[in-house]
Amino acid sequence: MKKWYAVIGDPISHSLSPFMHDHWFEKHGIDASYIPVHVEPKQLEEAFHSMKLLGISGFNITLPHKQAAIPLLDELDDTARDMNAVNTVANNNGRLIGFNTDGDGFVRSLLSYPVDKDRALLVIGAGGAARGISFALSRAGFSNITITNRTFRRAQELADETASKAMVLADAEANLSEFATIVQTTSVGLTEEALPLSMTHLGSGSVVADIIYNPLETPFLKEAKAKGCLVLNGVGMFVNQGAIAFEKWTGIRPDTEEMIQLITEKLGGNHVNR
Repeated sequence: MKKWYAVIGDPISHSLSPFMHDHWFEKHGIDASYIPVHVEPKQLEEAFHSMKLLGISGFNITLPHKQAAIPLLDELDDTARDMNAVNTVANNNGRLIGFNTDGDGFVRSLLSYPVDKDRALLVIGAGGAARGISFALSRAGFSNITITNRTFRRAQELADETASKAMVLADAEANLSEFATIVQTTSVGLTEEALPLSMTHLGSGSVVADIIYNPLETPFLKEAKAKGCLVLNGVGMFVNQGAIAFEKWTGIRPDTEEMIQLITEKLGGNHVNR
C-alpha cells in the first residue's frame, strides 16, 4: 500500500521539503508521496489525530508547531528532549515518536568543510536553532564552543546547559579573529541588510556559516567572503536535516550532495558557495 508523509506548518506553501522527499522516494523506488499540510495552531491537536487515523507513516513539523507538538507525541528521542522542540515524527505501529534533526543536520553540513573540532568555535544567537546546534556540536566532539547573544543572560543559560562558554557580544566582536569557525543562528539578514554583530575584527581563513538559506548569501556571508573566509549557507543544513528524517523513515541514507545542488538551483544560485 502506498505510504504518505507530510510537512505541517503555518505558513507552509513556501516549503521545499515536498520537492526534496518526493525526489528521494522516486530515486529509491519507494511507493510514497509527501505533501504540505497547512495547519493553524488551533488545529494542531485535531491534525495529529487525523493524520494518525489516516495512517501517515511520518511527517515533518515546521514553525510555529515545533514545541506545541511535544505533548501530542507518545515518545521523544533525546535530540527532541534536549532541544525541547520536534521537527520529525515517525509513526511506529501507531506510536508517534518525535525527533529533532536540525542540529545534527547542521553538523553534517559543517563537517563537509575543513573544520578542527578542537579550535575555538563561536555560536551567534541563543534561540531554538542555537540550542539544537550547540547540543549537536557538543555530541559531535567540538570541545571549544562559545555562545554570544545580544541578551547575555540567554547566552549564559545555553552555555551552562551545553558545557560551553558564554561571551558578551562586544567581547565576541573584539575577539572575532580568535574563532576558527563562526556559526550565525539568528534571523538577522533574512529580510534586511543587517549583520548580527560587527565583523571588523574577523580574520581571513575562518569557516563562517549562516543557517539561513534564502537568500543564499546573506549580508553576513558576503562580508565574510570579502574578508577571505570559507562560507557555508543554510542549504546543507536544510538538506541534511531532511536526509536524517528520510533515513529514520526508510532506513535509506539519500544523496545529499545532489540535493544541495538541486535546491541551490531552485533558489537561483550555484552549488559551490565556499
